[in-house]
Amino acid sequence: MAQAHISVATNPTLALHCALVNTSRVDTDSCSIHRRVCHFTGRVQGVGFRYTVHNLAMPHNVSGYVRNLPDGRVELVMEGPGSDMDQLVDSIRRKMTHFIRQMDMQEEPPTRAFTGFSIKH
Repeated sequence: MAQAHISVATNPTLALHCALVNTSRVDTDSCSIHRRVCHFTGRVQGVGFRYTVHNLAMPHNVSGYVRNLPDGRVELVMEGPGSDMDQLVDSIRRKMTHFIRQMDMQEEPPTRAFTGFSIKH
């Protein structure tokens, strides 16, 4: 049985997962690193939004940060497999639905600059 060899140095958990995936059924999205920038608009500051996002991010294989912006929005910058980022965004929408009026998301090239997930102040 052949093994996929994918090097992902910024996240040891992901690297181990990807290195052990059987090549006969590799899901390339689960091992590819993507970057997304999300901006949440609504009553998203002063309600524990960043801390909730941080806690929701912990079980997912994503790295990056969440921070308040001066214009009242919250910015989420994350990198990881697309499926993990989708699951995180879905969790945020479910948990914080009453506070979010709008969410804008854009894809960007990954930088692999993050080693974990944090709250920026």
